[in-house]
Amino acid sequence: MAAAPDEHPTEDLARLAGLHGVATSYRPAPDRTVQVPASAVTAALAALGVDAAGPDAVRAALAARERELRERLLPPTVVQWAGAEPPAALAALPAGTRLRVETEDGAERDGAGDLPLGVHRLTATAPDGRTGEACLVVAPDRLPAPPGRSYGLLVQLYSLLSRRSWGMGDLADLAELAGWAGRTAGAGFVQVNPLHAAVPGAPTDPSPYRPSSRRFPDPVHLRVEDVPEYAYAEDRERLGGLLERAGRLRAAVLDKGALIDRDAVWELKRQALEPVARVPLGPGRQAAYDAFRAAHGRALDDHATWCALAEVHGSDWHRWPDGLRDPRSAATARAREELADRVEFHTRLAWLTDGQLRAAQRAAREAGMPVGIVHDLAVGVHPAGADAWAQQDVFAAGMSVGAPPDAFNARGQDWGLPPWRPDRLAATGHAPYRDLLRALFRYAGALRIDHVMGLFRLWWVPQGSPPTDGTYVRYDADAMLAILALEATRAGAVVIGEDLGTVEPGVRETLQRRGVLGTSVLWFERDWEGDGRPLPPERWRADCLATATTHDLPPTAARLTGDHVELRDRLGLLTRSAAEERAEAAADAAEWLALLGSLGLLDSPAAGPPGSDEEEEIRAVHRFLLRTPARLVGVWLPDGVGDRRPQNLPGTWDQYPNWRLPVADADGRPVPLEELVASPRLRALLEVLR
Repeated sequence: MAAAPDEHPTEDLARLAGLHGVATSYRPAPDRTVQVPASAVTAALAALGVDAAGPDAVRAALAARERELRERLLPPTVVQWAGAEPPAALAALPAGTRLRVETEDGAERDGAGDLPLGVHRLTATAPDGRTGEACLVVAPDRLPAPPGRSYGLLVQLYSLLSRRSWGMGDLADLAELAGWAGRTAGAGFVQVNPLHAAVPGAPTDPSPYRPSSRRFPDPVHLRVEDVPEYAYAEDRERLGGLLERAGRLRAAVLDKGALIDRDAVWELKRQALEPVARVPLGPGRQAAYDAFRAAHGRALDDHATWCALAEVHGSDWHRWPDGLRDPRSAATARAREELADRVEFHTRLAWLTDGQLRAAQRAAREAGMPVGIVHDLAVGVHPAGADAWAQQDVFAAGMSVGAPPDAFNARGQDWGLPPWRPDRLAATGHAPYRDLLRALFRYAGALRIDHVMGLFRLWWVPQGSPPTDGTYVRYDADAMLAILALEATRAGAVVIGEDLGTVEPGVRETLQRRGVLGTSVLWFERDWEGDGRPLPPERWRADCLATATTHDLPPTAARLTGDHVELRDRLGLLTRSAAEERAEAAADAAEWLALLGSLGLLDSPAAGPPGSDEEEEIRAVHRFLLRTPARLVGVWLPDGVGDRRPQNLPGTWDQYPNWRLPVADADGRPVPLEELVASPRLRALLEVLR
């Protein structure tokens, strides 16, 4: 039930909420404070294991929490930044407290000074006999910076089909694009969508931002023929037939206008990978596979077990037989034994995909890219998927992540993704988060973190309530950033935070201080605190990835011509008259083009309306991005061939083919990778950025 608008938390409930990091109000603007419903606060506390259902329960929980905080020696996680003063938690210990540290490599030391970087175990013993334990994160002061300034390509991998892929772009296509862009176009990176494992079962949710698992990649991205064992698989006739069917699937997309059909692609690849996975590994490959399994341990076993169980019982574990809903139950252990061959199959696929991901990064670096492949970390996971099943103890039951109402969405948003519980994360030393980062950094030259503000707080929406009736829940941002800095430094990887939209004060400054790059998109960069006009290049921030557009926004050609307004009008998505929307879009584009012209960035300013010399205007937009001090400049690859269709149109589900469109030219004709790299239009654009 949604809370009544006037139902506000009592003083005791507000104090209890504050002690657990649950907000009772928020500020969408500096001059506006919004109270959240008491029901949202109570629901969030319940998801954190705190009973606040009634005044007596609130008083008891408040007394217990205050006693706990008063009596504990240490918080669950303590952060020591390299070169900084000792953390406040250690400075506040009683005089004479003895400290003992077990470092992550198993060594024991007295005192907490001069420790190596890492995640250690700290024990404090006070003179009165009280003891406390904490996870001690010793982190570098800043994350790695990009090695010089560079530009790169942004692309949704599934949309990048070659004449060799099986109906959607794959990891071999990614390696080919990176090799070409690095060697012939001087690009420093290629950024792709999240390649996390999807929830299987037709129809698959096509969004890469609602994965089954963020820890393991999706084998649908494999190039089957590049698996070494493919050459030795039996039943060549059957494999040949599958290749022919893959060719027809590819031709349907590239030559006949069909949408990308992820389910059909996976069905063909699964059938081909079955005999390939039965081929015995050579000694070196076997040793590498064994090392991969040892490195990922129980998490990999859980993931593969979930995949095997999903084949039998369906992809929503909430609907499985009772015993199988618990990954640690005796029933699950028996099922794992009974399905050992399927568990092994999915384990092998995870390893094969990891290998091709690392090969793509290797190809990028060998082509001279200083960064290489930029991978994307989704903000959460599908509630029915493998991570939500395997890590039930760290997810908040009955909650999903979203966003409060803002200028762009008056109803707020509910993304349907269960959030991590900050208390359980802290109790584990943030182990699930650390393991996730380590897995991604195995093959990433850089990591883009979607909704990076989630390291600080997330908007929790109680199940059954509208997004307006949610509240913010705070995370240990210092610990999250310290672990990010530690793992990125170990991998030598850059981190880019997607910080678009409403960001609470101080967050961007903290991220910048620690070396996390921001995201700046041309159309949003205006002097919002002044005259509202386009921000001149010298006033852009330096520590960012600067782009003209993203996967959730119209391509630049559509923005210049107003095609994005026509699309939204056709789909009934406009909240004002089409004439008003067209006028505003035209004025917006004209204002930017006027600035480009005044800076001498348009070689031959068109006499006509915006979009009348589209190619030159798109080049001018990117000349402008180069004029900014941005450390990284990104080119949306479809902009290079004049594609007008967004890959995702927020606010739509089945009205628009989100996440299923191949890269296409201005006429909507799909452009395969082989033609893309030969495109004079793309080459002319990239020549601007060399």
